[in-house]
Amino acid sequence: MRSSSRAAIAISMAIQNSSLSKLQSCNGIFAIYKKQGPTSADVLNTLKKALLKVYPYTEAGVANPNPRKRNKQPLKIGHGGTLDSNASGVLVVGIGEGTKMLTTMLAGSKKYRAIGELGKATDTLDVTGNVVEEKSYDHITKEVFEEKLKQFTGEIMQVPPLYSALKKDGKRMSVLLKQGQEVEAKPARPVTVYSLSLQDFSPPYFTIDVECGGGFYVRSLVDDLAKALSSCAHIKELSRTKQGQFTLEEHALKEDRWTLTDISQALQPCPKPSGQQKNAKKTKSKHMPTPSESKGDDGNTND
Repeated sequence: MRSSSRAAIAISMAIQNSSLSKLQSCNGIFAIYKKQGPTSADVLNTLKKALLKVYPYTEAGVANPNPRKRNKQPLKIGHGGTLDSNASGVLVVGIGEGTKMLTTMLAGSKKYRAIGELGKATDTLDVTGNVVEEKSYDHITKEVFEEKLKQFTGEIMQVPPLYSALKKDGKRMSVLLKQGQEVEAKPARPVTVYSLSLQDFSPPYFTIDVECGGGFYVRSLVDDLAKALSSCAHIKELSRTKQGQFTLEEHALKEDRWTLTDISQALQPCPKPSGQQKNAKKTKSKHMPTPSESKGDDGNTND
């Protein structure tokens, strides 16, 4: 190889290593836009690949001289609250030390907009499932619908969907169901609905906005609401419009902005923990799941 070519490759790799160092020095949380279709894990992997283009595994057709380094994880990244593959919207991401902040995002307030269809229930409670029941909805008026919403505001009890990321014997319930195994529903648990409003009512379709706390399933809400109205329903479209301080319009970076520059500008830095907080986190981390393993928030059925 000519000396000029070697020099060009060396310069290029030096630039890439500099970019990687900047990426690895990022610590905090930011929000990205998850489109409808891929799982939350898929989206996170796509984000990681976009950012790790700076990592010099190969350059100018020259193989990495030390392929073992490829197995290393040069970037620590995770998300704070799974979205269904059929859902879109705000997905909060932690990078570096920011991954330790994600448990707070899981417990915090979130906002969703859901489009439901009356008259048909599915096994997954959304449009991806098989229709298992059909009922009339002609008796439901806008006034009756809005009145019934009041029963689902505040502290309520909710049974998580069977098709969810919740686990039984270490395996996701959705996976067990797809394998043909029988799965019992988890017991009802307390969840919080801060606000719930009807945005559009054009039977059989309706649109609702909901602000809720952690561990809440919008699919279960729509199912329970329809049953309370002596009918049935499922979700056709679901979008998370806000999670914690991050809103869909102002903060969620779309895929064309998944760059080091854009993320650095959007990054909310980690607060520096005190000595006591550091010790508490060490003790806590031994007993808590990683953020991407946590459940709820309309947990993904495939992720």
